Amino acid sequence: MDLYVGGVEHAILHLLYSRFFIKVLRDMGMLEFGEPFTRLINQGQVINQGRSMSKSLGNGVDLGEQLERYGVDAIRLTMIFASPPEDDIDWADMRPEAMVKFLGRAWRLAMDVGAASDVAGAAAVGVAGVGAVGDGVSGGDGGLRRITHRTIDEVTRLIDSYRLNVAVARLMELVSATRKTIDSGAGAADPAVREAAEALAVMLSLFAPYTAEDCWEALGRQPSVARAGWPAADPALLTLDSVTSIVQVNGKVRDRLEVPPGIAEDELRELALAAPGTQRALAGQSVRNVIVRAPKLVNIVTG
Repeated sequence: MDLYVGGVEHAILHLLYSRFFIKVLRDMGMLEFGEPFTRLINQGQVINQGRSMSKSLGNGVDLGEQLERYGVDAIRLTMIFASPPEDDIDWADMRPEAMVKFLGRAWRLAMDVGAASDVAGAAAVGVAGVGAVGDGVSGGDGGLRRITHRTIDEVTRLIDSYRLNVAVARLMELVSATRKTIDSGAGAADPAVREAAEALAVMLSLFAPYTAEDCWEALGRQPSVARAGWPAADPALLTLDSVTSIVQVNGKVRDRLEVPPGIAEDELRELALAAPGTQRALAGQSVRNVIVRAPKLVNIVTG
């Protein structure tokens, strides 16, 4: 197996048994390997007010009651977002209401995009292009397209490294960026907005499958989102046109510059020294040193 996931309390003997049998079969010449798993993750526990479940205390958390109140998607997201898989979480500190609100925002986004699009045309694309999220997209809000594809790229890598809580955070950021693009004037019919909404539905389906199915249907895509292929990031949209360089004078931020990612240190130094905020802060003081960490930071030291 490529991966074994189990709670630390129960996994110990499971691992012992499996390793024992694999090694016996290897020694008998029936296998060519001596370990049953190539990677192990011990998942954390859900505790409540510092106490874990036991025969005397019970489960500590009534899962059925939580599911009835908040829904299975919100409870699953609450657990995933709370911490890395290996850490314990204390349910007394959890707030499923926040995930209910997030899922509502994702659902309303899909509803708005679906309503703004030609229903027949969107459905036809869905039937013919399952697994082709974003195929043929041109035009639309360029800033949102870059955010969408960077999110796809980062979420893909985060899932591969089992940093699921950070992946969920990136999906939240994508929802916020898409809504901001709609409200800033692009509208829900913008091609980049639809691309973002479709990519969001597919990625969200790993964590909140019921909500994702509703979103997929609202977008006019067919059939199930579970059959949609994982979206692919366009490498051309992953490169940054510019980055924000912070200019400090004696450790205090005095200006910000938008510069190319590959800017040379000498050029960045000249721009930072000529920046209006820098000039006001210096006010005739002599510059003793300029520390440049291109392209993100310039710190000017007076003396």
